[in-house]
Amino acid sequence: MSDVKSEPRQVHRSYPRTVTLSDGRPVRLRLMAPGGDVYGLHAFACSLPQEDLQFLRVDITRLMVVLHWAQNVKAGLTVTVLAEADGEVVGYASVHNDQVSWQRHLGELRIQVGEAYRGCGLGGLLGKEIFVIASDLGIEKIVAQMTADQKQAIALVERHGFRHEAVLHDFVIGRDGRKNDLVVMTCDVARLGSGAR
Repeated sequence: MSDVKSEPRQVHRSYPRTVTLSDGRPVRLRLMAPGGDVYGLHAFACSLPQEDLQFLRVDITRLMVVLHWAQNVKAGLTVTVLAEADGEVVGYASVHNDQVSWQRHLGELRIQVGEAYRGCGLGGLLGKEIFVIASDLGIEKIVAQMTADQKQAIALVERHGFRHEAVLHDFVIGRDGRKNDLVVMTCDVARLGSGAR
């Protein structure tokens, strides 16, 4: 990881901080540290049920993939907010932004919440964190990609103002070898950020 030039992104949101979920449980939110969070994030990924792993864009149960993720954080290509309870990762949200491409105004959203923390507002809270961070980074539009059968994820982003842009048929292959349609949804950051701060 030493060959990656460090270009930290400026995030104005204050971390760490504690939020209370709708069920009353406290969760600590903080930014991912490229050097210190690899194993905790990997352990979280390995704790996810098989059906969740089916929908991950990259296989974060592989340690090398999480190390690459940490390199992207160090390089300033990705900002990740971790949700922790009792010192363990229980969810995360990331925005990935390639600053030199023709899509540098776009940020790709990724959110994952552990089973024990679903249905209590953590996914929505993590999404709002990313919306504010995206605004800080100068990202104009957030893109969310998911398979067509991820109904809860689609409903979550729709509630936050995302709209359907495309359905790409048989575009992704799951861990089980089955092809699935990919749903692409977007939302303007200015619209998102105004309700998130």
